[in-house]
Amino acid sequence: MSEHRRKPPQPQGGGRAAARRAAQQSSGRRAAPGHPAGASGAPHGSYGEEPAFGSRAEARRAAQRGGGRRRGAAAAGGPPGKKRLIDYPRAGRHGWRRWTPSWKLVGGLFLGFVGSVLGASVIAYAWVDLPNMANTAKAQNNVYYWLDGSQMAATGGEINRQNLKYDDIPKAMQDAVISAENKSFWDDWGVDPKGIGRAFYNMATGGDTQGGSTITQQYVKNAMLDDRSQTVSRKAKELFISLKVGQKVSKEEVMAGYLNTSYYGRGAYGLQAAARTYYNKSADDLDASQCAFLAGLLKGSTYFDPAGAPEIDPKGATPEANTKRATERWSWILGQMVQDGSLEATDRAKYTKFPMPYPPKKEAKLGGQIGYLVDLAKANFINSNGQGITAKDLAEGGYEIHTTFDKKRVKLLAESVKKVYDKHIDPEKRPDTDTHVQFGGASIDPNTGAIAAIYGGQDATKHFTNNADKTGAAVGSTFKPFVLAAAMRDGVRDPAGGPEQGPESRKIIDPDTAIYNGDNKLKIKNFDGSIWHDENGKEWLQANDEKKDYGPIDLREAMVHSANSPFVQLGMDIGIKQVRQAAMDAGLREDSLIGADVPSFSIGISDPSAIRMAGAYATFAANGKQREPYSVTKVEKLGEIIYQHDDSGARQPFSSAVASNVTDVLRDVVKEGTGTNAAIPGRPVAGKTGTTDGNKSAWFVGYTPQLATAIDMYRLDDDASNKNRQFEEMFGTGAQPKIHGSSFPSQIFQSYMSAALKGEKVIQFPKPGDLDADSFYGGGAKSPEPTPTKEEPSTSPSPSDSPSTSPSPTPSKEPSEEPSSPEPTDDCSPFDPNCDDGDNGGGDPNGGQDGGAVDGGATDGQSDGGATDGGTIDGQTGGQPNGGQANGGQANGGQANGGQANGGQANGGQANGGQANGGQANGGWLAGRDG
Repeated sequence: MSEHRRKPPQPQGGGRAAARRAAQQSSGRRAAPGHPAGASGAPHGSYGEEPAFGSRAEARRAAQRGGGRRRGAAAAGGPPGKKRLIDYPRAGRHGWRRWTPSWKLVGGLFLGFVGSVLGASVIAYAWVDLPNMANTAKAQNNVYYWLDGSQMAATGGEINRQNLKYDDIPKAMQDAVISAENKSFWDDWGVDPKGIGRAFYNMATGGDTQGGSTITQQYVKNAMLDDRSQTVSRKAKELFISLKVGQKVSKEEVMAGYLNTSYYGRGAYGLQAAARTYYNKSADDLDASQCAFLAGLLKGSTYFDPAGAPEIDPKGATPEANTKRATERWSWILGQMVQDGSLEATDRAKYTKFPMPYPPKKEAKLGGQIGYLVDLAKANFINSNGQGITAKDLAEGGYEIHTTFDKKRVKLLAESVKKVYDKHIDPEKRPDTDTHVQFGGASIDPNTGAIAAIYGGQDATKHFTNNADKTGAAVGSTFKPFVLAAAMRDGVRDPAGGPEQGPESRKIIDPDTAIYNGDNKLKIKNFDGSIWHDENGKEWLQANDEKKDYGPIDLREAMVHSANSPFVQLGMDIGIKQVRQAAMDAGLREDSLIGADVPSFSIGISDPSAIRMAGAYATFAANGKQREPYSVTKVEKLGEIIYQHDDSGARQPFSSAVASNVTDVLRDVVKEGTGTNAAIPGRPVAGKTGTTDGNKSAWFVGYTPQLATAIDMYRLDDDASNKNRQFEEMFGTGAQPKIHGSSFPSQIFQSYMSAALKGEKVIQFPKPGDLDADSFYGGGAKSPEPTPTKEEPSTSPSPSDSPSTSPSPTPSKEPSEEPSSPEPTDDCSPFDPNCDDGDNGGGDPNGGQDGGAVDGGATDGQSDGGATDGGTIDGQTGGQPNGGQANGGQANGGQANGGQANGGQANGGQANGGQANGGQANGGWLAGRDG
């Protein structure tokens, strides 16, 4: 019989039950002895034997509960198990206590960690050598390149630094930086443990990485480390080097090294260069007040130089904001010096006026437009790179910056401005009107957003503000296209609804079928029809340029003639919030737009830059696709590309239909409106003029499919130290009664664009898309009643001097019982689905009311029979019986010689006294007039 089938031995005694119990024991275990008579039912055996378990799994479970052989042995009084070096999980504990480390374990681990860190620190400290300062902070050029790859400028060549010996450094400067930066400087070991802990905590939590460095650490970072990254490894390296510097280098040497290597802005490294740059004096001639200012610059010249850095941060680094910050920090440092005992209170009391430094100057090689171009490219790179490269890093040199600037177009734009300035502006002859005249301009490729050219001023070494950037000059009526775009995209609100309305409650506007009241001093209303009042309870009466009354006028004609009142009321009907958003979607910066929701917002009281205006109009030129303006294509260092412009950021905030209709309306502005001086023969041009209240600025912004350009003009004192300077009026400037956007700005635009596009292919704008919009009457303009069906034959009371080129409409069989001149109605809301606006062709919304042009003929300046605002809509099919405007409309013979005979406009216009050849002769709209 095989072994595994052999019957197990029977126990001695116990009967069959005992035999069964023995058979149930694991074959690999020794059977537990039977209980002697009288023994208790204890679960363990006597004489140190292990407890019996039904299976190995049960044994494991028992061990996990704290049982097991060792515990059983201990409980039985046997020898204890071998102790573990780390008692974890803890033996002899149950539940959560088993997993709670003992104080002995925690203390041991902490001491071990501290010992490891100290050991590693000692090793790192021993291995770290002081870097050779001769191999750091090397002076290099930054080279800027034109679009064609040729060199535009090389800045630097040598870092502007002149080292000072410790004995030559003013004590006031040492005291100022100690009070401002590191009060324990003379006593510390080169590091501040609290500051380091704070810096590491900030890095771990994503907070500010600055504020933990001593003067010694900053000296090490400036002079001994090429790595500028804000990383833990770089901080650790800085820490160990600073400790060694603190032990091996004297405090005097550290102080001199710190002040000689620090960056003070404006390209100045070191105290001596800073003293020359800001105060045009040697460092040993600085007083305590000037030292306090220079010490404040060490916190960051971008935000503490009173000259400002708006090209880097247009909102936060303005001259005004920087001057305020610099003044506060200057005063605080002087106060700390008194508190620290390094400056007597009586001496502090002498310094009551902020020591304003001289304005910045540029190197001669950055004269003309080059300095403006370099500053613009520098700002673009600093704001766009993802490596954290700052203005200070860039000042150290070694970068190759490739720009979008077209050398030819930059030159052409400067020449176009100079030609107008030299011909018309004469400060010596007209000092009261021609001084402080400034021009600015920018030209952008709509298809890429690349800035092709700018005009920043006459000379970057003499005029320090870049006029192509934000200057504070309001844009005037060049803002109206954004209002029109909002009307076509967002629509006007339902007067019966609330202020916030979605698309389902709004009505889309078509510039050709939306009629608004164009009267001068129009009383502006809220969208719900209530009178708008300002915070003082006053009403708003919107004026038009030259106090013109236009009467009911469609938005296309209102744009062509730059009427203000229709667009102000339109903006209120849409909502200023939506108008502001449309302007931002086109490309304007929010910080350049007035924050108040006032009626005049829609006619350009905001002050975007020429670059941003050109970029926003470029959105319409690109058929609704918006691209951010940029001036740097790529940047290289040591032959490696470290930055490249990303072209993937284009958006489509406006549909093709909206953008193409804006363009179509602006083309009419150039063809027959206020922008005729900007027309380029043989090329389609769209654009808009702009002039502000008080005649303090004038603009022309326009575009072709290939190029968008903005030109502005204003008068502003160049002396930034003049705290009372403000924009001055331009009445009489250039021997002109008034400067409009249609005068000098549009002339510069035309001259530059004609030359810049010479030889380029002529590309046409897309045809305007369908807006699917119904007629609309706003701002008090009244919709006409439906034309009666009974009409008299259309016969002229007097024969026309020239025959019509188109046949007259077939006369009705039944004569009209009364003239068909429409009567206005007040009870027809465009939001009422049951409202019938009637036939728009039956009346003359642009020509007046009650059957004739206002004042019996041509309104305000259209003598000898010119129809107001360009004539009647759609040829007046079926309107004006008897061949004219009933009740004596259009006195002095109506529209003679081919006017509106037989119900139409002969030959497409109003010849011989009407609007022949795109103009309004005999007192109509002269080229050069602007709203």
